[in-house]
Amino acid sequence: MSSKGSAKDVAYEMDKIIDEIKFDEKGLVPAIVQDCKSGEVLMLAYMNRESFKKTVDTGQTWFYSRSRQELWNKGATSGNVQSVKDMYYDCDADSILVKVEPKGPACHTGENSCFFNQVVKSGEIDEKFENEKDVLKDLYVLIQDRKENPVEGSYTNYLFEKGIDKILKKVGEEAAEVIIGAKNLDRAEITYEVSDLVYHILVLLVETGVSIEDIKSELAKRHKK
Repeated sequence: MSSKGSAKDVAYEMDKIIDEIKFDEKGLVPAIVQDCKSGEVLMLAYMNRESFKKTVDTGQTWFYSRSRQELWNKGATSGNVQSVKDMYYDCDADSILVKVEPKGPACHTGENSCFFNQVVKSGEIDEKFENEKDVLKDLYVLIQDRKENPVEGSYTNYLFEKGIDKILKKVGEEAAEVIIGAKNLDRAEITYEVSDLVYHILVLLVETGVSIEDIKSELAKRHKK
């Protein structure tokens, strides 16, 4: 009698959990399958209420095929079954995470995981953002350090030693070089000369105590106007 009551309690709790899950208009919810040991994401499939219950009841993954419009038991024909170890639903209750111990590959292609088509290689994103650092700010800090901690033979220190007149002369010369490059319609030359001009302007800013933030603030005010 008590065992029957216990089974009813379990069924009741399971119904409560299923009622909390937000199945879509087709009665489906995405289920992410993950290797419980390695943490590798193996596949993404869909469950309806029935396949969810069968997964819990049998301890193996069951899904709903949207193309065949029927339930299917992973590994029933291939033998690559997935033994369920843990199941979770997310904070919005609109997706399922199933941690399994797989017996064989998850993908029908024979790959261990369905996610084998690589988009970005390891380290590429970090490298991208590293290259997109605020180079102007970094250069400003370096120039500032040269002023405060002179390095023998440094061109930057040479400019600071000669003073404001020399710096202004170089800014004027580089501005003229930019004009020439622009008149030549030479993209590479313009890029090179503008870079020279920007460097010398940064030296001027450091010499006069004007920060990049001061420039950004002024530009922001103009933009608002």
